[in-house]
Amino acid sequence: MKQEDTIKSLLLAAFHQAVLATSAQATLGAHLSAQPPRGCTLVLGAGKAAAAMAAVTAKTLDGALHGMVATRYGHDCEIPGNKISLAFAAHPVPDEQSTIIAREMLARAQGCKPEDRLLFLASGGGSSLLCLPAPGLSLLQKQDIIRHLLHSGADIAQINCVRKHLSAIKGGRLAAACGTRDIHTFIISDVPGDDPAAIASGPTIADPTSLADARAVIARYGTPHEDVVMAVLNNNANETPKPSTLAEHHTIIARADDALQAVAKWAHAKGWQIHNLGDRVEGEARDVGANHARIARDLKARGGRWLLISGGETTVTVRHKNGGGGPNLEYLAGLALALNGEAGITALSCDTDGIDGSEDNAGAFVSPTTLSRAKVLGLDLKSYLEKNRTYSFFKALDDLIITGPTLTNVNDFRIIAIES
Repeated sequence: MKQEDTIKSLLLAAFHQAVLATSAQATLGAHLSAQPPRGCTLVLGAGKAAAAMAAVTAKTLDGALHGMVATRYGHDCEIPGNKISLAFAAHPVPDEQSTIIAREMLARAQGCKPEDRLLFLASGGGSSLLCLPAPGLSLLQKQDIIRHLLHSGADIAQINCVRKHLSAIKGGRLAAACGTRDIHTFIISDVPGDDPAAIASGPTIADPTSLADARAVIARYGTPHEDVVMAVLNNNANETPKPSTLAEHHTIIARADDALQAVAKWAHAKGWQIHNLGDRVEGEARDVGANHARIARDLKARGGRWLLISGGETTVTVRHKNGGGGPNLEYLAGLALALNGEAGITALSCDTDGIDGSEDNAGAFVSPTTLSRAKVLGLDLKSYLEKNRTYSFFKALDDLIITGPTLTNVNDFRIIAIES
C-alpha cells in the first residue's frame, strides 16, 4: 500500500498544479488595462471563479470602480475595497436569487453611460447563476427544463444553446442592453473548444446559435412544459444577438489546455513520460473511462513510467435520480471495471472547481486494489454504476477527494499513472 499511497500523492499534487495554473490569481492581472476609461468602470460577472476574478480586478484597477458578481453558494473570497459586491445563487439549477441577481445586473448595465466601461468576468457555472426567463416562461418551468436536460445526456453546448434562447439576459443580451459599447469580457473557460459564447451562456458575447438549433436540441432530448417551451422557441423576438450586430471584445485567460500543459511540464521534470489526450474529451463518462483503460494498457505494454492526462467534459445519463456521483466518478467507475485490478495503473479524476456533480467531492482515486477492497466490503461496482450511485461506492472505500471550492473552473482533469 505504501507505493500506492505515493502514487496517489503524486496524482493529487498534479491536480493542485492544474488548479493553480488556471486560477484568477495566476492569469487575470496581466490582461487588465491600467488605463481607466473617461467615465466609470462597471464590473459584473458570474461563475464559480467570479469572486476570485473580482478580487484580482479590485486589486489591479485604478479609477472609479463599482459593480457586483455572482457565484455559487460557498465559492466566495474576500474582495478588497468594498467596491464590488458579491451575490450568491444556486448551481446547477437556478433559484430565485438567480433571477434577482440577473435583474440587478441588467439594470446596472442599462445605467452605463457612453463614456463608461463594462468588464464582465465569466466562468463556468454562470448559466445557472444568472437566470432571467424569457417572457412567457416562469422560473419553476425553467428549473424543470434545466433539470431534465442535465439528466438527459445532452452536452453542455446543447444545454447552453437552449438556455440562451429561453433567457432575457444570456446569449449577448446583457451586452445589447448596456449603455456603453466599451465592453470587454474576461473568461475562464470550462467548455471543450473554448467557445466564448458557450461559457456561462455568454451574457456579453454574440451568439452564433439560433432558435432553430435550440428547437433541434429539444426535439432530440425532449422537455417538460413542451407547449410553453416551443412557444418561446418559435417566437422570433427571442432570437439572440448575432456577431454582426454586437460590438464586444473578449479574452480567454485560462482554459483546460493550460492546466494540462502545466502538469505535463511539472511531471516531465520529475521523470515521467506524458501522453496527452487533449482538452476536448467528451462522451458518456463511463464509456470514456473504459476507452482510457485500453489506452493505459497500451502505454504499459510500451514500458516505462507514463502519465496519461486529459481534460474536457464528459456527460452522465441519469437513469436513477436518487443516486449520487458526477461525471468524474462515473468515468473512474468505467475505468476501474475495464482495468479489473490491473497492477501498475492508478488514476485520479476531479473537477477543477472542486465539486463533481452536486456532492461535496472534487473526484476520487482508482487503484489496482479498488475492486478487491470493494469485494471485502461486499460492494459491487457494476451495480453501483448502473444505479448512478458512484458517490456512495467511493465514499465507502475512503477514496473520495474533497478539496472544497477551488475558485477556478476549467472542467474535468483526469490523470492516470502507468508503471510497467
